[in-house]
Amino acid sequence: MEILKCASAGTLESSDAYVEIEPASGEVSVSLESVVEKQFGDKIKAAINDVLCEYNVKSASVRVIDRGALECVIRARVETAILRAKGK
Repeated sequence: MEILKCASAGTLESSDAYVEIEPASGEVSVSLESVVEKQFGDKIKAAINDVLCEYNVKSASVRVIDRGALECVIRARVETAILRAKGK
C-alpha cells in the first residue's frame, strides 16, 4: 500500500498514543517516544511494524508518541493513520 498524504490518529492523553504517518522515499522508518520505552519499547515497535506489514506499507515515515497505551490501542491508532493516509 502506498502512503499518499500525511495523516494522524490518536491523542496525547494518558493511556493513549498519537501516530503520524507521511510519505517517504525508500523504506519505512519508525520513531517512538514513549513513557514506557525502556520497559516495552521493543514490543511497541514490533506491534507498529506488524500493522505496517499487514497493510503492506513499503515506504513511510511513522512517528508514535505513546502515553502508556495498551498494545491494541497502538495497533488501532497505526491502522487508522494508515487508512487515512491512503485516502480512505
